[in-house]
Amino acid sequence: MNLSDLKPPTGAVQTKKRVGRGIGSGLGKTSGRGHKGQRARSSGNVRPGYEGGQMPFSRRVPKWGFTNPFRVEYQPVNIRDLAGAAKNGVVDAAALKAAGKIHSAAKPIKVLGVGELKTKLTVKADKFSGEAKKKIEAAGGKAEVVARPEPKPVVRHKHKQAAAK
Repeated sequence: MNLSDLKPPTGAVQTKKRVGRGIGSGLGKTSGRGHKGQRARSSGNVRPGYEGGQMPFSRRVPKWGFTNPFRVEYQPVNIRDLAGAAKNGVVDAAALKAAGKIHSAAKPIKVLGVGELKTKLTVKADKFSGEAKKKIEAAGGKAEVVARPEPKPVVRHKHKQAAAK
């Protein structure tokens, strides 16, 4: 194979649109801009979101609330699902993932108190509801809180932090 043999994939290269080159081109006279109007003028396109002086949609819509960038979203698991996921009396993220009770073993898990537990289990999760902890301990098991590393804070405005030093 030589460099001269290389060709771009089919459809990757298109011929440039040549406007204003006569009526036979299909883009002659008005060059595909139509007749008159703001968009027919040079520098006639307006910025995205501009509605010709009418109050723009982004300003008409009410704004409220706040989105916390540090929110931690837990995967809920109920007490009734623990017995089916147990391996040697231990229920952890890997066991729950293998049993199909959670989507990801990497994301935090919270055990909730819906259902009953009859077997003695050691449950390892990031959080437990009060009811879930009571039910696990009432069955003779243990509720162990797994320590995960704290998420790093999001650094914004690096140039301001550098100037402050």
